Amino acid sequence: MFPEFGYFALIFALIASITQVGLSLWGELRRARYFLSLNPFLSLLQAVGTGISFASLAYAFLTDDFSVIYVAQHSNSQLPDFFKFAATWGGHEGSMLFWLTALTLWTTVFCLFSRKIDRLFANRTLAMISLVAMGFMLFILLVSNPFERGFPPPPEGRDLNPMLQDVGLIFHPPLLYLGYVGFAVSFAMIVASLLSDKMDAAVARWIRPWTMISWGFLTAGIILGAWWAYYELGWGGWWFWDPVENASLMPWLLGTALVHSLIASEQRGVFNYWTILLAIFAFALSLLGTFIVRSGVLTSVHAFAVDPDRGIALLLLFFSLSFIALALFACKTQFWQGEVRFTFFSKETAFLLLNGLFAVATSVVLLGTFYPLVFTMMQWGSISVGAPYFNTIFTPLALLVMCAMGVAVVLRWKNVPLKQAKLQLWLLPVAVLLALGLIYHTVSQTHLFKIEPLPVVFVSLAFWIILTHLPYLRFMWKIRPLAMRLAHIGFAICVIGAMMNSYYGDEIGVRLKPTETANIADFEFKYEEYRDAIGANYTAEQAVFSISKAGKTLAQIIPERRYYDIRTMTMAEVGLYHHGLHDLYIVMGDKFGNLEYAFRLHYKPYVRALWLGGVIMVLASLMALVGYRQRR
Repeated sequence: MFPEFGYFALIFALIASITQVGLSLWGELRRARYFLSLNPFLSLLQAVGTGISFASLAYAFLTDDFSVIYVAQHSNSQLPDFFKFAATWGGHEGSMLFWLTALTLWTTVFCLFSRKIDRLFANRTLAMISLVAMGFMLFILLVSNPFERGFPPPPEGRDLNPMLQDVGLIFHPPLLYLGYVGFAVSFAMIVASLLSDKMDAAVARWIRPWTMISWGFLTAGIILGAWWAYYELGWGGWWFWDPVENASLMPWLLGTALVHSLIASEQRGVFNYWTILLAIFAFALSLLGTFIVRSGVLTSVHAFAVDPDRGIALLLLFFSLSFIALALFACKTQFWQGEVRFTFFSKETAFLLLNGLFAVATSVVLLGTFYPLVFTMMQWGSISVGAPYFNTIFTPLALLVMCAMGVAVVLRWKNVPLKQAKLQLWLLPVAVLLALGLIYHTVSQTHLFKIEPLPVVFVSLAFWIILTHLPYLRFMWKIRPLAMRLAHIGFAICVIGAMMNSYYGDEIGVRLKPTETANIADFEFKYEEYRDAIGANYTAEQAVFSISKAGKTLAQIIPERRYYDIRTMTMAEVGLYHHGLHDLYIVMGDKFGNLEYAFRLHYKPYVRALWLGGVIMVLASLMALVGYRQRR
């Protein structure tokens, strides 16, 4: 009964959405503002309908209703309840319903916090969001129905993919979706500004907080996803340039540029065309990312669906919404006029440079992601584009971005005295010394005495950014500038973690029996004993390791190999020990007999700086939002 209730609730939401879009269009054509004033009420009706629909699907999972095909494919009675709930968005159909629910949730929040925005502008924004929601409702009901019944129902479900049976599933996809969908609000507000023939400081001020919080959610989702891949997949890395990883990176890059462009539009009335295009393409790439994951056209460990009908429907939605927005932009030529003059050494120049660099970086990722698909479609053969391509092109772009960040802290609007900018250069030798000291300390522990130029340059620039930004943190009462500087510092800390871990980490492969030891980076790993374990829906082989340094025992960690009976899959669960900002990491491999196993031992220097920097950036986005509310 509940699945049907959820299905009809979704139909109810679709009717409300169609009504809202129809009345809004009629109101625009007839200039009848009354019809537009109904938008908040109709938007809330959609939120209620989609909320009930999602709750019905979650209830079907929690009650093991295997007559629902989607539940039977992604759950099992032995699955813990929190994974049953997370399994609601663990497959294609449920994730699309969650995407839609998140969109209507954003709409509700917009209705509650947009009371100081011009009413006509807000109503046009709601109408555009409703158009996006209508497209996804039709997509779910026509080709991705999560409530479809199967008779006779199976006695048991197939279980959730073991790779997804992790706390990461509970938080990573929702955070990503909240970031993706949040850009729909910025997109809708930009379309509303085009319809209103208005793109000024007030509009930029209205859009900025919604963009900032969306960027924060997307940042949190990406960092959490990297952390999840790091400890769950057992390969020791955190970024693979996988198509779905790239799909989240592209809107993040444009979202970062959009945040800066909105500041310039609000403060100086410049880069309005940049702001409009960045908002359009940030959301368009969010839709394109959804297409990549759900269509299965690109090979990815994240991809769910391989149904071409679903891919075509998502692609049609992507092109339709992009065409509407870009056509409106092309008709509003006044946004290309009236730009303000500024000198070369100014904050405007730095922001323009950043916009260009982030746009180029996004184009590089887009090309590298889709080029293999185009190559295959043209019947030229098959080709893969991997890390060497991305790393080669991203290296100079990242260096330019970091150089701009280092001097941007002293730049002012219009112009800045050149002497003031030169003062920042005096901190560069100090940053180089700090970088060399950090690298030397790390290589002396791993006994891999190699000091390569690229990590020295990147770590030096990262320390330079931190040193140039730290003096400005004393203005603690100015939350918005503080948030911006903290975000830059967080990014610099991420760079330090990424470079130190990538270039100065160490790993070895060994075969050990109980009581045998292996050493890596001055740490001794002792295989103490073997254990058998039984979980809720799996059995496990465990190896108990003690870790010591200079004869002192530091910790005990337990890597394991889990066998999931229902899915007949074996998964390695890593053993992790956090030592300051470093990680010691053990992966349990194949068995060779007599309790002898293959193990992969990793030393990951400063990898936790990567997560720390990400957390700082997310907190900075929240601080910026608080600063915006205080300013209002």
